[in-house]
Amino acid sequence: MKFLQTPPRFLFFTGKGGVGKTSIACATSIELAALGKRVLLVSTDPASNVGQVFGITIGNQITSVTDVPNLSALEIDPQAAAQAYRDRIVGPVRGVLPASIVKGIEEQLSGACTTEIAAFDEFTALLVDGALTQDFDHIVFDTAPTGHTIRMLQLPGAWSGFLQDGKGDASCLGPLAGLEKQRTQYQAAVDALADAQKTRLIFVARAQAATLREAARTHGELAGIGLGQQYLVINGVFPASEAASDPLAQAIFAREQAVLDNLPEALRGLPTDHIELKAFNLMGLVALQQLLHPPVGPATTTAALDEPSDTPNIKAPNLASLVDDIALDGHGLVMLMGKGGVGKTTLAAAVAVELATRGHEVHLTTSDPAAHLMETLHGTLAHLTVSRIDPHEVTEAYRTHVLASKGAKLDAAGRAVLEEDLRSPCTEEIAVFQAFSRVIREAGKKFVVMDTAPTGHTLLLLDATGAYHRDIARQMASGAHFTTPMMQLQDSKQTKVLIVTLAETTPVLEAANLQADLRRAGIEPWAWVINNSVAAVPTTSPLLKKRADNELREINAVCSQHATRFALVPLLKDEPIGVDRLRQLATNLPSPEPASTATPQET
Repeated sequence: MKFLQTPPRFLFFTGKGGVGKTSIACATSIELAALGKRVLLVSTDPASNVGQVFGITIGNQITSVTDVPNLSALEIDPQAAAQAYRDRIVGPVRGVLPASIVKGIEEQLSGACTTEIAAFDEFTALLVDGALTQDFDHIVFDTAPTGHTIRMLQLPGAWSGFLQDGKGDASCLGPLAGLEKQRTQYQAAVDALADAQKTRLIFVARAQAATLREAARTHGELAGIGLGQQYLVINGVFPASEAASDPLAQAIFAREQAVLDNLPEALRGLPTDHIELKAFNLMGLVALQQLLHPPVGPATTTAALDEPSDTPNIKAPNLASLVDDIALDGHGLVMLMGKGGVGKTTLAAAVAVELATRGHEVHLTTSDPAAHLMETLHGTLAHLTVSRIDPHEVTEAYRTHVLASKGAKLDAAGRAVLEEDLRSPCTEEIAVFQAFSRVIREAGKKFVVMDTAPTGHTLLLLDATGAYHRDIARQMASGAHFTTPMMQLQDSKQTKVLIVTLAETTPVLEAANLQADLRRAGIEPWAWVINNSVAAVPTTSPLLKKRADNELREINAVCSQHATRFALVPLLKDEPIGVDRLRQLATNLPSPEPASTATPQET
């Protein structure tokens, strides 16, 4: 593998959600540890599953991976980091400053922005703190999906500039007067990230146009902030040896090869590796050891590929059954949530297209910085409007509005103070939340279908929604009537949350964790959608049949343990792009069983 040749101290794996960053980061860590290198594997993803991959509990402290000598791991827990950060900022002034001032600081530290910067504070410490990392030869970072990672990698410069210009006011970082350590730490992090002798960035993608476009965009943005040591890994490439055995296999292979033959120009000069699609789930040490190498000997997890498979097709409710039930209400908010790469954008577009085709007014929108709704739709449709909550655009609009309203009555000095305050990264949190709230309000008159960002980002947005709700509740007089966005999300008559997953171990585990988080926030998911299922289509490909075998346990886990209502969407020969193909997802699937009682049946 080119990306493993003469590796530097820091290796970052990034890319669109669901492309296999965690598996490759874990396999890389095992490979380096086997060479006698002392390795620390770090996850910066709010929805980390590194512990699940190794089958151990890791958490927010450096933990030895007992089955792999020389390997330790750390999962940065955003919530734990935020609480520790708040304690560190508020603790020294509690009992010293007036209670009203302390309360004000606590309120400023209660938002999602603080959660993000606290986790980032831990991240930068790993780049610059010798005491934490001096025992390790390599630090391998399994990062959050691309949009979040770009924001994190840009933060050192952004916060360094903000702190440098600070006049002692308070921000979501805490009182600026005590942040000299952070200023120094963030600048050192910038220097380490930009040093090609220390840092290598590995883009992970699939042989799919969308993920490669995302990699190309990220390549330019990260090169622009000084990260020039870049490699490309294309994961899960369908092997040529399988292509002749089955029409579905032939279609997948041909589709991927066409994409690989037309790589975005920006990626063509990068050192590139291909990793073939495996028949087994990448869970556990044995599977991870085989990821970067062809299997050796008969006792591997791929031995069953040589055996005939009698996997039957699954009979289960389809997406059409869910759309039928959604359409009965005539309007409402439909939110699709889940791990990155499970197909939320495609399914959100399919639901929106079918509702609009039936004559309903539909607003299809996304809060995912990496989503490409217009490319998925590839056309227009009556009754359907499309938008995107772009953090940069809504933040600039918010700044402009505030300066035009509040700033209009200020003198030059006051306006300068206001402009400085609006440069705080917290401004983006407020702007995105307001845009999200405006979209939610539309659902009282039409259907609003929202394709959300990957799980961790969505939870941060919901955290901001909940904080706003609590703030309004505190301010309102007892008995006063009010409605907040969180109350609408909690109302099952107004909001339907669809959790999207794949029939694979890690996506199902993460979907179950998401469901638990939503329930703690008082939001009950309405349905689960299992996307791109091989078990739902006939195939003679040995590799695909083995993957279908592996899906059965996860499908049954969804319908028997997690979901009260679910749908199964098959893997298609043709990529579902364009209005006609999107409609097929919601209309031309096999007839469903009743959604409330059906479980997968073998036929």
